[in-house]
Amino acid sequence: MKNKNNNELENLIEVTKKKEKIKKERVNKKWVTIVVIVAFVTSFLLSLISELTIPNLSLFLGVIITFIFIFTGILFDIIGVSVTSADEKVFHSMSSRKVKGATIAVKFKKNADKVSSFCCDVVGDVCGIISGAAASTIASILVVDFKFNALITSVTIAAVVASLTIGGKAIGKSFAINKSNIILYEFAKFISNFYKK
Repeated sequence: MKNKNNNELENLIEVTKKKEKIKKERVNKKWVTIVVIVAFVTSFLLSLISELTIPNLSLFLGVIITFIFIFTGILFDIIGVSVTSADEKVFHSMSSRKVKGATIAVKFKKNADKVSSFCCDVVGDVCGIISGAAASTIASILVVDFKFNALITSVTIAAVVASLTIGGKAIGKSFAINKSNIILYEFAKFISNFYKK
């Protein structure tokens, strides 16, 4: 029994090494550089805009913007997980029947690591920055206008935003894995509207 387990483990290690070799060959340094630059520029610009505009918002608008960016981060996390979980064969079949969006879904699936990285990391982090800035504005409004305790208010608001984001993404991941083909298809169909015919 022990020898059988050892053989299975050795086979698993061998298969993993082959996959790692393929993945290392596929790592595109140009793509990594582009992602880093896009993430930096997007984060810089949106952080600058948020620092200039969010402090002047009302409490209502601050709450709305915070929820919008939390929801956007969760939505893109769902898309990123769906792309990695979806079954490519389904979309090849749909593409051969000229179903709208199927060809784009195949492209997304073939570049799942890039699409997932962009959706989950770039968009997700930018949404985190903006929702954090909006949350600090909400806290400052509550402290200044409603005389709430500064420490308790800022910590509570930060905890609420973090728990909504983390909880939403946890629920979203389960949903994304279970409905991955449908989510990828709907996303690809939507993106196909922006492609030139």
